[in-house]
Amino acid sequence: MIFNVFIDRPRLAMVISIIITLAGLMAAIGIPVAQYPNISPPTVSVTAVYPGADAATVGTALAQPIENAVNGVPGLRYMQSTSSNDGSYALSITFEQGIDPQIAATNVSNRVNLVQGRLPLEVRETGVTVTTGSSDLLQIIAFHSDKPEHDQLFLSNFVTLNILDDLKRVSGVGEAGVMGARDYAMRIWLDPQKLRDFGLSTNDVAIAVRNQNIQAPAGRIGAAPVISDDQRLELAVSSQGLMSSPEEFEDIVIRNQADGSAIRLKDIARIEIKAASYNAVAQYDGRPAAPVSINLASGANAVSVADAVAEKLEDLKQRLPDGVKFSYIYDTSDFVSSMMDRVIHTLFEAF
Repeated sequence: MIFNVFIDRPRLAMVISIIITLAGLMAAIGIPVAQYPNISPPTVSVTAVYPGADAATVGTALAQPIENAVNGVPGLRYMQSTSSNDGSYALSITFEQGIDPQIAATNVSNRVNLVQGRLPLEVRETGVTVTTGSSDLLQIIAFHSDKPEHDQLFLSNFVTLNILDDLKRVSGVGEAGVMGARDYAMRIWLDPQKLRDFGLSTNDVAIAVRNQNIQAPAGRIGAAPVISDDQRLELAVSSQGLMSSPEEFEDIVIRNQADGSAIRLKDIARIEIKAASYNAVAQYDGRPAAPVSINLASGANAVSVADAVAEKLEDLKQRLPDGVKFSYIYDTSDFVSSMMDRVIHTLFEAF
């Protein structure tokens, strides 16, 4: 029998055992370690905002047409949606395992485009967003500051403009975003009593703002065909474009009166640059914070992505203003790394 060969030749058995051990060590060093097989199904998210609408209106105007269109898309497993009183709508679509996330997102986007014409004008102006990603939450990183002038509005916009895009480009990151983001917006606070005194409605104000705050192309001077043969220059004309300061919005004319006077926006409202939404409050250790959530891409390795994110954050430290820091408040890769260490420790004990 074959085992007699090793019994009679112990040196040969030792040499073969050493070779097998060395081969196993080289394989353990060279072969990448994966966390688990890809068992998380691919998901596609559809988000939209209907400004000023309540949950019932969002459900009727957005949820019904979008979900009727998406229902039946190839590979669909199930979907769930949320309509909120702040006018936001979110639809999460889960597909069967093995479906290409990019193809699934394309199919969903095509279905959503079919019903764009049935959605309210305000929704079409802001757009309906279709994104891919995994439901696996990898990390939550809080950006905070010990200076009182760095409020949540400042931190949220700083992270969005200077940090978020770099984190999204990290290999293996499916989605990254600021939780409870407070983006800068021009807020118009209308005075109901003044609206009543002037006989105006909120729709009158919205129409005036929409018609006068536009990006209008001004054309060119001297472009062909020209009337004069002496024309030798062609000049592009630049217009002012969209308004960017409260003072510019204050001068918007709401209505021209019969006596030649005009009702301007500053006569019936207070305008300021503040956060677009105040629905969420984020704090870290009692101070304002901007938490960033990071989701894994489909099939990505949690440990490798977490290491890449940590390396990228170390590179981005030089961009942080004085007093701004970041802290990990949730990290699933710690559990995976601990389990891997225990497995290696057990292997050494067995050896």
